[in-house]
Amino acid sequence: MKIKALRKAVHNVNPYVPGKTIEEVKRDYNLQRVIKLGSNENTYGPFPNAIQAMEEAVKNLNTYPDTSFNEIKDIIAAKYNIDSSYISIAHGSGGILQTIAQTFIEQGDEILLPLETYKLYSEISKLMGGIIKEVPLNKDYTIDLDEIQKKITTSTKLIWLCNPNNPTGTIFDLDAYKRLINNLPDHTWLILDEAYAEFASKHLLPNSIEDIKKGKNIIAVRTFSKAYGLAGARLGYSISSPKMTSVLETVSEPFNANKVALAGATATLTKDEKYYRECMKAIVKERQFLTDSLKEMGFQVVKGYTNFVFFNMPYNAAKISQKLLEKGIIVRPCTGWNYPNAIRVTIGTSEDNKEFIRALKEVTS
Repeated sequence: MKIKALRKAVHNVNPYVPGKTIEEVKRDYNLQRVIKLGSNENTYGPFPNAIQAMEEAVKNLNTYPDTSFNEIKDIIAAKYNIDSSYISIAHGSGGILQTIAQTFIEQGDEILLPLETYKLYSEISKLMGGIIKEVPLNKDYTIDLDEIQKKITTSTKLIWLCNPNNPTGTIFDLDAYKRLINNLPDHTWLILDEAYAEFASKHLLPNSIEDIKKGKNIIAVRTFSKAYGLAGARLGYSISSPKMTSVLETVSEPFNANKVALAGATATLTKDEKYYRECMKAIVKERQFLTDSLKEMGFQVVKGYTNFVFFNMPYNAAKISQKLLEKGIIVRPCTGWNYPNAIRVTIGTSEDNKEFIRALKEVTS
């Protein structure tokens, strides 16, 4: 029975479908051990000093956090050599994305995004009454920025871009990016989701901060969920012009970050550099192991720059993922992105990755 009085747009929005949890799989399949490689979490986090800081923060949960978030803003700003007025904080990058949608999108606005990308962009845009215009990826699974540029009209309000992209792990062409931002009309804003940026070399990614400082209509979005191993803490931030930052903070909910998350992020950036660097080296090494192993099995592995690997098989991904699930290994079939034979597997520990390859060989033999 349909609930009356809801906004019309609510009926057109699909719920976000997260990966299965370890507890769910243990219960459903009566398993003692489960390896979770389906949600792009950082298996090496949280880091030691972050854990200690978060434990201390729990003692003060009876009071609200500082609404200005000055300490974490100053630390992030110093990291990028910018003023803290460029930084806005929220509950994960998802919180920032929601606030951006609420800030910009009105009924009938056109929203441009790649067809095969993070699903949340289209859903939060539809919720605000936006009209979605999707552009398929290139044959090499990269985002077609030139085609996106061609689709811009007088009604285009936002362009959502994930770089590196989820679920393919690819990065877009820098020359095409420059053409896009140099031709952005005043009424169109580019939202650059860089949730996985830490896993790619800096020279391969656009210098979004410099472009923001030059006055381009760009909002960059980052998170502590991936590289910094704090997915459960839910903390993200945006980088935009001080004027835009002020607008976003006006629209966002008050106290939109919790003390435990703030403590963990602060310690991660100020005290856990050694552990962070070790973690990144391990992930890059294991990414190569998975890439090589999957290629040896005859599968097409897409060149990626994230903490996951996207690959195609001559098999139905949903069926193979189900067989892996029964063995206690959670991966993400990419059928929801119109890739019926593709799987996205998160990079785990060396032991977990080897177990995944062993299991994959068994279910595909």
